[in-house]
Amino acid sequence: MKPPLWLRWLFPGVLWRQNTEEKRVFLTFDDGPVPGVTPWVIEQLNIADAKATFFCIGDNIRKYPGVFGKLRQEGFETGTHGYAHQPGHKTGRKGYFEDIDRGLEYCGKVNWFRPPHGIIFPWWVSEIRKKKLQVVLWDVLSCDYDRTLSPAEVTDNVLSNVRPGSVIVFHDSLKAWPNLKIALPAVLQWLKTNGYTTELLTTINQNKRKL
Repeated sequence: MKPPLWLRWLFPGVLWRQNTEEKRVFLTFDDGPVPGVTPWVIEQLNIADAKATFFCIGDNIRKYPGVFGKLRQEGFETGTHGYAHQPGHKTGRKGYFEDIDRGLEYCGKVNWFRPPHGIIFPWWVSEIRKKKLQVVLWDVLSCDYDRTLSPAEVTDNVLSNVRPGSVIVFHDSLKAWPNLKIALPAVLQWLKTNGYTTELLTTINQNKRKL
């Protein structure tokens, strides 16, 4: 649910969370866009007046361009999650970077890349940055995709680990749907009740430029 400190040390060029004391967090969603699930997530975010960044799979954008267009129209931020969601340890370097490039063909100009399955080698990070992409992992993983967990456990994964500056991961996917449909509204309500705001990842760079 929360990556160990030693793992963060191995990836100094990766965004895990924002270092802040302000009660602001960054909701992110992986593996969409998917009909049914992604529009529902958009609706829930709008109800809660919440912002989020969606890491989209290129092949899903190809199959469901209308859903992807709705994300853009509604003002949500998008990043790339590759084209075919292939983990780096199986594809090798050549296949991994070809998958990134193909994903970019469908998602257009974006600033953010999240490695499929969260798997990336430290020595690839600088190469990805040359593509003008910031690698984003997470501070809090909901594990909503895990069918052995109940919605209450998924909710607790988030609420017991969230802190100012957290990057939180949910999934707008069919696999995550049974947990997501209960956990997401509960988390959104808790964040609002406890004085947290939700921000786009872009605001992290904007705040850096102000310093």
